[in-house]
Amino acid sequence: MNKRELNIFNLLRENIKTIKAYSSARDEYKDASADMVFIDANESPFQTNVNRYPDPQQSSVKQQLSELKNIPPSQILLGNGSDEVLDLIFRAFCEPNVDNIVTLPPTYGMYKVLADLNAINIISVELDSDFEPKVSEILTTQNDNSKLLFLCSPNNPTANSFNSDKIEDLISGFEGIVVIDEAYIDFSNQESWVSRLNKFPNLIVTQTLSKAYGLAGIRLGICYASEFIISVLNKIKPPYNVNQLTQQKALERLLKIDEVNAEVSNILEQRKWLQQALETVPFIKTIYPSDANFILVKVDAANKRYSELIEKGIVVRNRTTQPLCENCLRFTVGTEKENKTLIEALNQLS
Repeated sequence: MNKRELNIFNLLRENIKTIKAYSSARDEYKDASADMVFIDANESPFQTNVNRYPDPQQSSVKQQLSELKNIPPSQILLGNGSDEVLDLIFRAFCEPNVDNIVTLPPTYGMYKVLADLNAINIISVELDSDFEPKVSEILTTQNDNSKLLFLCSPNNPTANSFNSDKIEDLISGFEGIVVIDEAYIDFSNQESWVSRLNKFPNLIVTQTLSKAYGLAGIRLGICYASEFIISVLNKIKPPYNVNQLTQQKALERLLKIDEVNAEVSNILEQRKWLQQALETVPFIKTIYPSDANFILVKVDAANKRYSELIEKGIVVRNRTTQPLCENCLRFTVGTEKENKTLIEALNQLS
């Protein structure tokens, strides 16, 4: 183990340092496509197309991601949605009732849910008025038990990408693991931090197929990190955490990257149109810049406007209870027809 790996090893929970992974039948004999008689895994012998256990390492999907992202499969872990990936990170690094994480509200709510689930304390440092991290305060607030720092960039619900210099300062100055949640990176002009993993051994980047790839229903989350961190997470993940149907659908979509890129371009065009159209709505006070597939706006009375839109058959997200988001609504960029319907409805309200 080299010095960089040793530093990460020391951040692990004590029981994780020595844990042995469960060895499944498909771990012991990997080539499930071979012309063999498979009577090793207590599966049904009757062909249903899904009577065999799925590849526990999702090799085909990882290989395609490897080619798209220019990163080795050994630095990729897949999970049952990003939430499972995040939960595995908690389980690897955070000792219940001892350690803490640092979050930057307003942000993705599952960080708090997973912290509560794993009995992990939370240190919250609110973003500044421009929705940017307060670097000095974050680094001063961390303590010996601060194991994870979550940066959602582009951020949900504010839609902005954090300043890259501030992110680098946090990665360099935080003494634990920095997790950059890039669920919306495909809609951003910022470069993914996946390209810099080898420079920062304490960096984990998570992405998803739920947004730009249009596969929210199959639940596939992606984790990119050093080989060492991925090897640890592989030890503690359930053996067949990503089912066969999800793997098949994910691979089909990844092989149609031109189609995905065209859909992203369409969303970006519609986002620009929607931002301009929202400027005509009298009760919208602020339209915040967006680097995602949604737009956050401040209105005169969020609860009132939310209810009025519901009555018109339009469901938006009311974020008024979130820090720094009083009277804010979040609009997902839809199809051209959906976006025009939204604008027409907003302009009908008095």
